[in-house]
Amino acid sequence: MAKTSPMQFINQVRAETGKITWPTRKETIMTGIMVLIMASLLGVFFLGVDAIFDAIVRFLLSLAR
Repeated sequence: MAKTSPMQFINQVRAETGKITWPTRKETIMTGIMVLIMASLLGVFFLGVDAIFDAIVRFLLSLAR
């Protein structure tokens, strides 16, 4: 692997940074809202799954007494 000088590295970093396409403010807000919605839906889903498993385990334990 060829060694690059610090100046070459900085120039390469600047060139690569110029290729970045940053999201607009609207895209960032919409993405954030979608993340919050999906996290909430998953939280409700896993709460339900946990409640079902809790009921099953309690039922099975009540049979053991």
